[in-house]
Amino acid sequence: MSVAPDAAAPHRVAIAGASGRMGRMLIEAVLAAPDCELAGALDIAGSPALGQDATAFLGRASGVAITADLHAGLAGADVLIDFTRPEGTLAHLPVCRELGVQLVIGTTGFDAAGKAAIAAAAERVAIVMAPNMSVGVNVVLGLLATAAKALSEGYDIEIVEAHHRHKVDAPSGTALKMGEVVAAALGRDLKDCAVYGREGVTGERAPSTIGFATVRGGDVVGDHTVMFMGTGERIEITHKSSSRATYAQGSLRAARFLAGRTSGLYGMDAVLGLAAA
Repeated sequence: MSVAPDAAAPHRVAIAGASGRMGRMLIEAVLAAPDCELAGALDIAGSPALGQDATAFLGRASGVAITADLHAGLAGADVLIDFTRPEGTLAHLPVCRELGVQLVIGTTGFDAAGKAAIAAAAERVAIVMAPNMSVGVNVVLGLLATAAKALSEGYDIEIVEAHHRHKVDAPSGTALKMGEVVAAALGRDLKDCAVYGREGVTGERAPSTIGFATVRGGDVVGDHTVMFMGTGERIEITHKSSSRATYAQGSLRAARFLAGRTSGLYGMDAVLGLAAA
């Protein structure tokens, strides 16, 4: 186990997808954090932002140019914060392993092979991976586990999520995580009880299923509601995001958590001290 760095030394943070909406929000958060320093900015090959200063959109210069060269972009970084696409994150993994750069992964939509690759990389570098970095969402996950245990009989469970028109995966990673938490609290495996769509004559609802509904449109940052529907009452647990700033701040908390850690795969529950002892 390595020794934690000097508390006075800033966390040197690189941002993947630096020219995107979330990338820019992360850059602003890094610049505003007194204990963090922007050390790298990555984007895909062919992006019109390549070669530009990473903070040009703010009308200021950082001295950090956006690059598609992973080795160059990560050379001075302690940690990479990655909210991109599964294929992008998986391309970043081997370079982070090679350079010893920690990872905060907010990307969603990984298949089983992608999750396995991340778990393997975590044997060499420390990684925080979560479908949602918001502190509020992670508190809600704990509430869902409690509610599911108490409402295990006589209640049908449905999860409704809404996001902006540009989101490419469905259901959202957060909705799936909510489903996993609820299923686990009930002693089930989400793979065996999830229903992702209904159309036509579906027959009566099977009581053990967990249903998902997806809404896409406008500029919705992220809304999630889990409904426990019984006879005579309905309990709804909802989280609504009005700004990506919550994700950015949670990501910086994750980056700070990784300081001094050399390996391991962690969730936001560990970052926030919510993980079971």
